[in-house]
Amino acid sequence: MNILLIHSHDTGRYIQPYGYAVETPNLMKLAKEGILFRNVFCAGPTCSPSRAAMLTGMSPHSCGMLGLAHRGFQIDNYKKHLVNFLNNNGYETVLCGIQHEAPETEIIGYSKILDEQDYHMGTQKSDWAEWDMANAERVASYLKTVSKNRPVFISYGIFNPHRVFQKIDEDIDPDYVLPPYGISNTPQNRKDTAAFLTSVKVMDKCVGIVLQGLKESGLADDTVIIYTTDHGPAFPKMKCTLYDDGIGTAFIMSCPGIIKKAKAVDSLISHLDLFPTLCDILELEKPDWLEGESFYQIITGEKDKTRDYIYSEVSFHVAYEPLRCIRSEHYKYIKFYDDHDRYALSNIDDSPGKELMIKSGYMDVSREKEILFDLCLDPEERINCAKDERYSKIKEDLSERLEKWMTYTNDPLLKGRIIPPDGALVNALDTISPSEKRFVNYKG
Repeated sequence: MNILLIHSHDTGRYIQPYGYAVETPNLMKLAKEGILFRNVFCAGPTCSPSRAAMLTGMSPHSCGMLGLAHRGFQIDNYKKHLVNFLNNNGYETVLCGIQHEAPETEIIGYSKILDEQDYHMGTQKSDWAEWDMANAERVASYLKTVSKNRPVFISYGIFNPHRVFQKIDEDIDPDYVLPPYGISNTPQNRKDTAAFLTSVKVMDKCVGIVLQGLKESGLADDTVIIYTTDHGPAFPKMKCTLYDDGIGTAFIMSCPGIIKKAKAVDSLISHLDLFPTLCDILELEKPDWLEGESFYQIITGEKDKTRDYIYSEVSFHVAYEPLRCIRSEHYKYIKFYDDHDRYALSNIDDSPGKELMIKSGYMDVSREKEILFDLCLDPEERINCAKDERYSKIKEDLSERLEKWMTYTNDPLLKGRIIPPDGALVNALDTISPSEKRFVNYKG
């Protein structure tokens, strides 16, 4: 089977198949023909850690990707990347568009790169829509040249809807747009949301171009299609947080010959589970470094669930903000591991919503060390039950499970403050914007 992995930036589940008021007809069609997974979570809600974890099958701290690739962080061993695993199993591995698992694309090991990789995540272009569309056309054209004599893995990375968002589409009137939950319903935020929705539409058009190319290639019946994103949207209290709006990801899969009937499933799944699942689909022996659980039997309908808990983490985005969480279907426990009670504001992408929060006193808001949510009574994660005696046994159980997982995976946080690698750029805690060039040396 060929594998087509399509991944977008900063999308979360804000697409039509998850019930949101944004037109994504191509992703909707893919969902109705395959499986829509409603409860997939990333292993780290920040760009490089999320992608590195998914593509190595290891948690960010296990594979070494504790921060952003363009700021000096790397995977410890790129031989454990899915690309090299597939290289060793006879695949041609192809990249087009965004990758964020390495500071230089060549380090990863793709056998073919379709575009010039002429971008840097630390800078912003004004033509990301044009860039994404051109890459979609490249992938579509390449698919028509693929030989059926050798399987291919294609990773197509879409920049949109990463900030800076696209110019608002004329079909989207900000007066009739509702900002995401938790973002104040102001004119500025409605405009910002309209621009986000426009960027999502651009992303969906790119998906459509690639899927049409796959159809015309004659490879559709021999190709596993995966669409996902790295983490939640770039709004406050989403991206780079362990709330569900930060770690929750869209995940749609088409698997000809294996998926007998289109459906939506609610099983709890981690991005870490993709690698072992592909091994089962391709009938390849799983490498010993994988931490995830295959959900192959969910695809085939043999099981309803394969795991009871998922884990996610933040160490570095642009600033140090050590967080870990464990989530079940019913509860979520989050723990903050630093010795202060402040939020790292530079880890929140600049936006009108962030500006309003700062003007309204967010810099003076203190954070709690432990948070426990009852997700059945409080799905919007508003009420911290960590100090509620009625939840004491639940908190104790989840805390023990979290520490056991951290121990099993050799989480460096258990030994104290994490020291970034030499040359890594880490913003000082009191910086406000991720663009501020005021860094801190944790080695003193």
